[in-house]
Amino acid sequence: MSETKEAKEAKAKSPEKTGKSSGKTAGKRGRIRPRNYDLGNGVYRFSRSRMYHKKAIYKFIKKKTPKTVKPKKPITVEKKISGDKNGEKRIVLLKKRRASYPTADPVTVHHSKKCFSDHRRYLRPSLKPGTICILLAGAHKGKRVVFLKQLKSGLLLVTGPFLINACPLRRVSQNYVIATSTRINISGLKIPAHINDDYFKRKREKRAKKEEGDIFSKKKDEYKPSDQRKADQKVVDKFVISAIKRNKEKKLLFTYLSAMFGLRSSQYPHRLKF
Repeated sequence: MSETKEAKEAKAKSPEKTGKSSGKTAGKRGRIRPRNYDLGNGVYRFSRSRMYHKKAIYKFIKKKTPKTVKPKKPITVEKKISGDKNGEKRIVLLKKRRASYPTADPVTVHHSKKCFSDHRRYLRPSLKPGTICILLAGAHKGKRVVFLKQLKSGLLLVTGPFLINACPLRRVSQNYVIATSTRINISGLKIPAHINDDYFKRKREKRAKKEEGDIFSKKKDEYKPSDQRKADQKVVDKFVISAIKRNKEKKLLFTYLSAMFGLRSSQYPHRLKF
């Protein structure tokens, strides 16, 4: 078949291959593969015993190379001095010492570390007051709770409410919480000022001095909530429950908060939309 007009033009435009260009490509070497390489799944081309003979390692076994001792550089030099009463010689340092030295050690400046109370607090954008969260750790893990606010320490203040799922006012780290898309309108809620980080600290009694007697006689006192905490729980829960009742889907919200979270077969948390 005769060549087309376009093919002839393309042939004419393309530069002719010269001997120089072919010489350059021939001189270049590609990436050299090592003698022993991985064939896949940790299986190598040659075994360890085969490589032992290929590398002739047996020639170097039990053969010690002589240690080369480097000559030490002289620090001082001996100089002759004229005069009968001068000792005739002096030992002088090759490297001259400084003419003057500081009278006191320099003061090293240590950068002061920030206290934990001065750290900047961050809050996830999905966590807003009224958001229903799922607890992932602690005594109440698996329960759905209502997020109220973030405390000064960075911990989240949450409540069950207690009447619905028996989860009281608690502090939770946002690392152990899944924020859902469900939200309750609690804009009018005024949390008492005394409910802060110190409010949740346990009051521990001082240890008594060791005395003679049975060491197993004293039992650990179980935690009992104070009357103040019970009163605060009622105030907060009353407002949260009233806010749930104002919602259109109040019946569904009550059952949602009272139910425990769990994964069934073929359910993966990274695929679920909360």
